[in-house]
Amino acid sequence: MKLAATTTIQGEFSIGVEAIFPFLFQELQQSTKACDQNCRDVAMRIAAEVYRICNESKRIQASGSVENSAMTLAKHRLQQCLRYYQLGSNRGRIELHSTLSAIIYRYINPPQRQLSYQGRLTVIEDFLQSFYLEALNAFRRENQLEPTYRPRTLLELAEYMAFTERYGKRRIPLPGRQQQLIILRAQTFSQQQPPETCVDIEQAAEGSGEAEGSWEDPAVQQLRSAMATQTEPEPQEDTLRSVVVTELMNYLEERQQTDCADYFALRLQDLSAQEIESILGLTPRQRDYLQQRFKYHLIRFALLHRWELVHEWLEADLQTNLGLTPQQWQAYTEKLDEKQRSLLELKQQGQTDEKIAKTLGLSMAQLQKRWFKILEQAWEIRNSLVSGSSASTHE
Repeated sequence: MKLAATTTIQGEFSIGVEAIFPFLFQELQQSTKACDQNCRDVAMRIAAEVYRICNESKRIQASGSVENSAMTLAKHRLQQCLRYYQLGSNRGRIELHSTLSAIIYRYINPPQRQLSYQGRLTVIEDFLQSFYLEALNAFRRENQLEPTYRPRTLLELAEYMAFTERYGKRRIPLPGRQQQLIILRAQTFSQQQPPETCVDIEQAAEGSGEAEGSWEDPAVQQLRSAMATQTEPEPQEDTLRSVVVTELMNYLEERQQTDCADYFALRLQDLSAQEIESILGLTPRQRDYLQQRFKYHLIRFALLHRWELVHEWLEADLQTNLGLTPQQWQAYTEKLDEKQRSLLELKQQGQTDEKIAKTLGLSMAQLQKRWFKILEQAWEIRNSLVSGSSASTHE
């Protein structure tokens, strides 16, 4: 690697390291708190990669502006590294994990298994752990580092995370098309997953069963070990949010709205509209249509299918007057007609839908329609309080 600081790319052109290495070295010194040696090592590795790419790329060599291409590429590599450095160790890992998870979410689908949203996240977690190791080995190999090399400083970790993102996004030529490397790895990993194993939860918990050998089953042992592990309880808000997300995913998948489920999964990653369009292969118009369809199902889920769960999570259940202030609640109930007001009172008393329908002389479909309208009106009042508008404009 030290030789890279004194070599040039030979051929029809020649780029001296004095044009790029000092620039990278100075920028790292000014933008980070790393020591000089650390900045020098990272700058040398980035410079060596830039030279190698420029030397091997026929497109760059034929462009007639190799020096400009090399400097542009060096700046791009530098900005990627500094971005992860500024995020820090923890947030940087989360950002990388979210980026790669969003890319492969659609492709993690083991054969003969219908995974739930949470199940798919578990498989993604397993896959990415092996992929990070593969990326580390590739980083060592391409930079001619020792087999035992590991990032030990924040700058080295940022360099590795930037490399891992680029490594996963590399385009691999296939017959008639190109595909990102991480997608190919995810598809292979998904196909190699073993079939699901059925385990009796009571048997695993109690250690009993009809067959003496059943306790030796690795799946049973793993489940029992997990159940016996003492962990800190999740905050109530986080637990409810997780349940809401899982229930909504199941709701979408039960209604064969897998494209809406994919869209929702990407929205959970806080990706931009452009990133979602790129991952799902949609035009802006198609993405907008998908968003509207998802919004329709989201409202049906939140105000009809699992309204109790969603309102409990939002701290807007019946015990809290649907999240309205006393003044809002009074104005809201005054606008309801007599049957709507009676329906609301009976719901607050905890009566079942069947009993309420019989009391009010409504069919179940009529009751659900009226209740949907009641919740929708309260929803609009709450959203107008937050957004300052008269109706909800967000998901």
